Amino acid sequence: MGIWQRLLLFGGVSLRAGGGATAPLGGSRAMVCGRQLSGAGSETLKQRRTQIMSRGLPKQKPIEGVKQVIVVASGKGGVGKSTTAVNLALALAANDSSKAIGLLDVDVYGPSVPKMMNLKGNPELSQNWGQLDYLVVDMPPGTGDVQLSVSQNIPITGAVIVSTPQDIALMDAHKGAEMFRRVHVPVLGLVQNMSVFQCPKCKHKTHIFGADGARKLAQTLGLEVLGDIPLHLNIREASDTGQPIVFSQPESDEAKAYLRIAVEVVRRLPSPSE
Repeated sequence: MGIWQRLLLFGGVSLRAGGGATAPLGGSRAMVCGRQLSGAGSETLKQRRTQIMSRGLPKQKPIEGVKQVIVVASGKGGVGKSTTAVNLALALAANDSSKAIGLLDVDVYGPSVPKMMNLKGNPELSQNWGQLDYLVVDMPPGTGDVQLSVSQNIPITGAVIVSTPQDIALMDAHKGAEMFRRVHVPVLGLVQNMSVFQCPKCKHKTHIFGADGARKLAQTLGLEVLGDIPLHLNIREASDTGQPIVFSQPESDEAKAYLRIAVEVVRRLPSPSE
C-alpha cells in the first residue's frame, strides 16, 4: 500500500511516519521516520500480535480479606466521580452498620480522597485491609493503563459509571462501559451526576448539562441508571471541607440521593458466596 502516513501521540512524544528526521516538539521530541510495509513485515507483526494474545489475561489475585470490590469509574474527569465514590462508601456503611467498608483511591497522580475525607499526614503501609465486606475503589478518569491493570489483576464484583447528562461526557462514559465489558467486569449501572440545578431562591429547576442523557445511554447499553445526583452547592462545599455530605448532612435530600444509590448497588451485587 506504499508508505504509511500516521500521527501517533504517546505521553507527549509525537511519532510521525513518512519522513526521516527528528525535531523538538515543546518539551518532548517529534520522531519522524519512514517505513515501507512489506508482506514479510506485515506477517511478522501479525505473528507478534498472535503471540501476545495467546498469553491471555493476567491471573487475578483476590485482595486478602475483601469480599467484594466495587469500582467507581468515569470516562473523563470533572464529572464528580470521586465525590460519588466517597459518598457511596459512606452510604453503604450508613445503610448497613454491620458491614465493614473500605475506600481506595487508585488515582496515584491526582488523588482526591485525602482532601474529601480530611486525611492528614503521609500514607503508611500496613497489614492489608483487615476484613471488609465492600471495598470501594475510586478509579482514575479515562480508560487507560491503570484502569486496565486494576480490572485485569484483581477480581471486581461490579463497576459503577458516573457521568453528567452532557453529550461529551456520555461519549466517554460509553467507552468506559465497553472497556469493562471487554475485560469481563459487570457494569452495575450508571449514576447521572449534576442532573439538575434548583435555584435556592425561586426553586426553578434548570438542566444545565442536559436532561436524561445518562438514561438514554443506559438504554443503549442495556443498563439502568442507579440514581440521580443534583448539582448542589452543599455537595461541593461538604467535599471541599473534608466532610462528605452523607456524613455531615445525612438527613439532606442530597445525602438521601446517595443512600438510594447505595441500595441499588447492593441490590445488583451477587451473593459473596457465588
